[in-house]
Amino acid sequence: MDLRKLKKLIDLVEESGISELELTEGEEKVRISRALMPSAPVTHYVSAPTTAPVAAAPAPVATVAAASVAEEPEGQVVKSPMVGTFYRASSPDAKSFVDVGSNVAAGDTLCIIEAMKLLNEIESEYSGVVKKIYVENGQPVEYGEPLFLIG
Repeated sequence: MDLRKLKKLIDLVEESGISELELTEGEEKVRISRALMPSAPVTHYVSAPTTAPVAAAPAPVATVAAASVAEEPEGQVVKSPMVGTFYRASSPDAKSFVDVGSNVAAGDTLCIIEAMKLLNEIESEYSGVVKKIYVENGQPVEYGEPLFLIG
């Protein structure tokens, strides 16, 4: 590539304010990038404490332990096997596969998760009663996210 052409490209990058330009002509490839300077310098202020620090009172251990025991669900949690969109029914006007209080057997369809335009039926691994549904219809779900509590 001609040096005059390169100089014009560099000037073009500087004048336009873009941070990077990549150009390919045949087998020749040129990439021009410039570091952007921050618009204003960053200033950090540190103030010295005016009083002596006060020690925090220790948290009551019994209360924390009781809260963590109460949060554990009683039953089996069905988790999402994939990332996608959660649907409780096969179509918007269809009846939900299960509701809270529904009896399910292992292998029954609980919901559908749409992933990459594919509808995947999620089947129950457990038999019992649906105690809780953790996600709303049409909500995105992550891999391993709790969907149902079956007890």
